[in-house]
Amino acid sequence: MSILESISGPRDLRSLDDAELETLASEIRDLLVRSTSKVGGHLGPNLGVVELTMAIHRVFDSPRDRVVLDTGHQGYVHKMLTGRAGDFDTLRQEGGLSGYPSQSESEHDIVENSHASTALSYADGLAKAYAIRGEDRHVVGVIGDGALTGGMAWEALNNIAVAQSSRLVIVVNDNGRSYTPTVGGLATALTSLRTDPRYETLLDMVKRRLNAVPGVGTAAYDALHAMKKGLKDALAPQGLFEDLGLKYIGPVDGHDRAAMETALSQAKKYGAPVIVHALTRKGFGYDAAERHEADQFHSPQPFDIESGEEKARGRIWTDHFADDMVEIGHRRKDVVAITAAMMHPVGLDKFQAHFPDRTFDVGIAEQHAATSAAGLAMGGLHPVVAVYATFLNRAFDQVLMDVALHRCGVTFVLDRSGVTGDDGASHNGMWDMSVLQVVPRLRLAAPRDATRLRELLDEAVAVDDAPTVVRFPKGPPPADIEPVDRAGGCDVLVRSGARDVLVVAVGSMATTAVEVADRLVAQGIGVTVVDPRWVKPVDPALIDLAREHRLVVSIEDNGVQGGCGASLLQALNAAGVTTPVRLHGVPQEFLDHAKRAVILERIGLSPQSLARGIVEAMSTGSPLEHEQPVERPG
Repeated sequence: MSILESISGPRDLRSLDDAELETLASEIRDLLVRSTSKVGGHLGPNLGVVELTMAIHRVFDSPRDRVVLDTGHQGYVHKMLTGRAGDFDTLRQEGGLSGYPSQSESEHDIVENSHASTALSYADGLAKAYAIRGEDRHVVGVIGDGALTGGMAWEALNNIAVAQSSRLVIVVNDNGRSYTPTVGGLATALTSLRTDPRYETLLDMVKRRLNAVPGVGTAAYDALHAMKKGLKDALAPQGLFEDLGLKYIGPVDGHDRAAMETALSQAKKYGAPVIVHALTRKGFGYDAAERHEADQFHSPQPFDIESGEEKARGRIWTDHFADDMVEIGHRRKDVVAITAAMMHPVGLDKFQAHFPDRTFDVGIAEQHAATSAAGLAMGGLHPVVAVYATFLNRAFDQVLMDVALHRCGVTFVLDRSGVTGDDGASHNGMWDMSVLQVVPRLRLAAPRDATRLRELLDEAVAVDDAPTVVRFPKGPPPADIEPVDRAGGCDVLVRSGARDVLVVAVGSMATTAVEVADRLVAQGIGVTVVDPRWVKPVDPALIDLAREHRLVVSIEDNGVQGGCGASLLQALNAAGVTTPVRLHGVPQEFLDHAKRAVILERIGLSPQSLARGIVEAMSTGSPLEHEQPVERPG
């Protein structure tokens, strides 16, 4: 039995000697590489936190002491050390381990925290709650991998600094900047001194006594304080945190487990908020990851362990967007690109290579990205803000009040929209078409294939007096579906037989809608399938088409409530159209991780399920279903 196989919980770590702990670290890295090589996942960040996570679990007593990880994709090692190593062959697969901490998996996971820059706020609240309740518990907030670039983290730090009764240890996992490590006896001695409660008492006594000396006392104290601060800042980059009023330890080599344990133990004894600054390297211990220039295997596709080569894949939606942006950039000198710590994942690295002065990565700061884009638009440019669909939720107020209110021509491109699958509930982009419906003047496009992506992106950047949105899903786009006709701004994809059923297919669901039409035609039912292209505002042509058919069916991979179908229904009611309407979309629930196709089948958005429901509705004569998705199969 390996050492890792013997770990059923964090307390098992405390009986291991140094040699066994070193072997354990090696076994953890081997399992990380083996597991992610098969299914993909966040490899680089976890290779970088092996010793750090081991030290946390040896010093603190989880789950009594709470550990909150930011971002949650750094949690694989935490999962292994809390008894889940044996399940890692199920990582990110249906019914298996989530790629993030999960309350349903373990008592050691308190928040999923897969949206960045939130851990310190959770930790602040937890630590305050334990202090008020008089509970002898610590909270450890681990923040890194860019999460400190998010404004919410600094809002939390501002409040944590004055919560002196909170037993909160903040571990800054610094894997993005190069500070000179402070090592040796002097740094260790200074750290021990600064975290000794008697040190603060002594400083307070010196301050009071010097300030009491007439004439020169205050100046003498200020000089001594400046010398002390200058010495400390020369030894360690702590000034920013200590200016906030937070005690600082470090920097510490995050790959030196013993050093991390010493620093964490000192922080634990302090009894008030402390920052421990750990220096780590993403991909540490796996050559292929350390050599990977783009992002140290941050989140690779399945790959060959020996060579580190990712397995070949076809062109995905993001690749097409990347090329389209470069082409637009050459034609439009006013087009600039913005992303929030997602340059490579959203494909803007190609635009950046051609136009570095017109590309901006603002860090994990979606709110700032949106309002900065408004400023760029006010300055005569046309910004394209590219983020994952799930992350636009964080900037809704800025889209509404900073962009739309001021009639700014900003284009938001939402990658990974709809059901994304493997990354679980927090990463499904199933909310955007609902929340954006309420934004006045905003126009929203959902391309069905790569050709329509190019067309609609071109149309979007031509709008200079309102926000536009272009959304597309994860993975490879389907084969192009050419229209057979045009109705207003809509593409007619199928027109067969009598005008029985009008199927309104939103974006990536167009391929599914065409398959549904084939099944209905086989049952002798006449079908018209239309792709609105621009789903907000509702095209008047859809109202005319609905009036001519016996049943209207909308299909979208967005939440069924408040989505495109619901907006269409409202428009039909306002126009006095009485044709029954069936709405098909994602149920308003948090979906467990699984492959996209599996989830769509489960929630009734497969061609077979949709066609069956429509046939039944036509045969019974009672097709009206406004609020619920089609019945789930089985």
